[in-house]
Amino acid sequence: MSRHGPPDLVIANAGISHGTLTEHAEDIDVFRDILEVNVLGMVNTFHPFVAPMRKAGRGTLAGVASVAGYRGFAGVGAYSASKAAAIRYLESLRLDLRGSGVRVATICPGYIATPMTEKNPYAMPFIISADDFARRFARALDAGKDYAVIPWQMAIVARLLAVLPNALFDAAFSRSGRKPRRT
Repeated sequence: MSRHGPPDLVIANAGISHGTLTEHAEDIDVFRDILEVNVLGMVNTFHPFVAPMRKAGRGTLAGVASVAGYRGFAGVGAYSASKAAAIRYLESLRLDLRGSGVRVATICPGYIATPMTEKNPYAMPFIISADDFARRFARALDAGKDYAVIPWQMAIVARLLAVLPNALFDAAFSRSGRKPRRT
């Protein structure tokens, strides 16, 4: 915080991902690590700024979730669960701060070309560079959006997946490639 009050913008963008399988005892710690970073990391990032922003009546808290939070995908239960939790946490925080002058923005990226995605053994439709994501992220915040999926094409895919009946979803995705587990 500056001597003139809280920052105008705080971004929580921590995220890790590894393949996880509940049947493997060693993946329990991986699951815990993913939830700790992806969910509690966001809470810990925002915590010191909420009260000062509320008192000042201004500011934006922007959290990066993922379209992976729309459905649970095979082999990445911890990541999907963490991003679903992040989406709901941000939604709740937005309601908590409604009318305070503090805006909460949820940004759900699709696939971004990063070291985290380079080992994915499956197709990543509409993948964009980190720089392109950053530009689109900034535009979404500048436009005052409280929820954005980047790139926009993934919003269509994610919404379709969210309403796809379980039988069709399961048949289509149960045999998809798996993210490598942490070794």
